[in-house]
Amino acid sequence: MIRLDKPIQGRSDGVAESERHFKPYPSNGICTRLGDKWTVQVIWRLSLAPGSRLRFSALKGEVDGITQRMLTLTLRNLERDGLVLRHYFPEVPPRVEYELTEMGIGVLSALEGLNFWIRDNLPRIEQSRRLYDDAGQ
Repeated sequence: MIRLDKPIQGRSDGVAESERHFKPYPSNGICTRLGDKWTVQVIWRLSLAPGSRLRFSALKGEVDGITQRMLTLTLRNLERDGLVLRHYFPEVPPRVEYELTEMGIGVLSALEGLNFWIRDNLPRIEQSRRLYDDAGQ
């Protein structure tokens, strides 16, 4: 159990352990954005891009199942939040490329921590789900 008055351990972002306490920020839409179906996948694909940029069509092809509309909305929201840069080239046909900003790259470390937690706990989560489902809840 995490106590709200207890420092969070194991962090290496330069904040002193004595100053680190779990204190949720008020609803600001960022957690909602990161928790939607497509945002993390788009960020991850952009982080793997050769030359650190991807064209819209290449990104669409790499994010399995995303529609053009959802990719457009996701990229616009990421751009609005300052996590993605959009580069427009006035060619025929026009070319648009996307890349992560410094802040977008920074969110990868937070996602990495969550990813490690999922990896470490997934068997227990799956077991809990099975027990819950078998009990007819």
